[in-house]
Amino acid sequence: MAGQDFEEMWRDLAPVGRSATSGGYFRQPWASAETELRAWFAEQCEARGLTVETDGIGNQVAWWGTGDDGVLTGSHLDSVLDGGAYDGPLGVVSALAALDTLRARGFEPGRPLGIGVFVEEEGSRFGRACLGSRLVTGATTWDQAKELRDRDGVFLADAISDAGLDPARGLLDLDRVGTFVELHVEQGRDLVDRDVAVGLASEIWPHGRWRFDFAGQANHAGTTRMEDRHDPMLSYAMTALAANKQARLAGQRATFGRIAVEPNGTNAVPSLVTAWLDARASSDGALAELVEAIERQATDRAERDGTSLTLTAESVSGSVAFDTDLAARLAGLRDWPVIPTQAGHDAGILSEAGIPTAMVFVRNPTGISHSPDERAETADCLAGVEALADVLAELAGPGQPA
Repeated sequence: MAGQDFEEMWRDLAPVGRSATSGGYFRQPWASAETELRAWFAEQCEARGLTVETDGIGNQVAWWGTGDDGVLTGSHLDSVLDGGAYDGPLGVVSALAALDTLRARGFEPGRPLGIGVFVEEEGSRFGRACLGSRLVTGATTWDQAKELRDRDGVFLADAISDAGLDPARGLLDLDRVGTFVELHVEQGRDLVDRDVAVGLASEIWPHGRWRFDFAGQANHAGTTRMEDRHDPMLSYAMTALAANKQARLAGQRATFGRIAVEPNGTNAVPSLVTAWLDARASSDGALAELVEAIERQATDRAERDGTSLTLTAESVSGSVAFDTDLAARLAGLRDWPVIPTQAGHDAGILSEAGIPTAMVFVRNPTGISHSPDERAETADCLAGVEALADVLAELAGPGQPA
């Protein structure tokens, strides 16, 4: 029955925010598709008799039972631009299906069991990953966040207001949360290589986003001699190549996936190139060394090009080690492997806030994510639902310490 419910819910979500051209998803926070998904979530929870709370910025939680020391699961419903179907929504749908599974087993929780959805996890609209959970935990303040703008210049505060929400109503209260468990599609191939459908998380690599502003001199593309140019596009291009080389040599990750060019004319040398670096590494020290090496080479190149560089750290998250005792306890239920992840998650933010946290990963047959080609087999998804149900029963069962 839970498998049937899972597939029905998945079909409900499939068309929402999907591009007819690429097949990818555009579920931007506080925009129409994401708003529709939040309404869908509320309906699903109410149909199960859960008490649904929506805070002033759109974070949601629905509880089965009352009291403190609750066990919270869930994920997010927003997507990156042209993203995949599974990143985030799989955790939400699986949480609902796991609750159905527990009820079908006749399970009665000994402590409250909640399902949550955090907004703007991807940071694809306002540039701050896990913004909803950051605000709830106090890792980011409202005064810091309200002035953020999206690519169209819309302030975060205005976007939230336009969505019919009001931060003055307050944010989710996490005081009653004793443990958080997030299920997520794996964004890599570790489980494929191990030939297992489900795993648990050991840690999240430190990662961040840095903005590189290369300033030069606009000029005519035809009449300006090559040797007379101060072209920031060259400074950026060489920096992108240098970042790739530095990351490869160190076994880390560095990606320039977004740029903005001014005046952005075909027949003009640019005056400004702004590029955003996503960098990730196996330790905080390795991340700092990687970014410093890229900055040093970017600065040297800018000096040769007659341009200038301004570097701004926009969002940086340190390494997160999940509760090792909790991971070992849960892994023992089914002998699941415990693996690291290079992707950021709301689970990392809650862990940093002092909440014992675990993650359940579902195998991704190709390892591709943040892409329309992201995949997970139905059988593996259902294995994930059963695994999550087992985990929740272990944590929220009568007499079980969370």
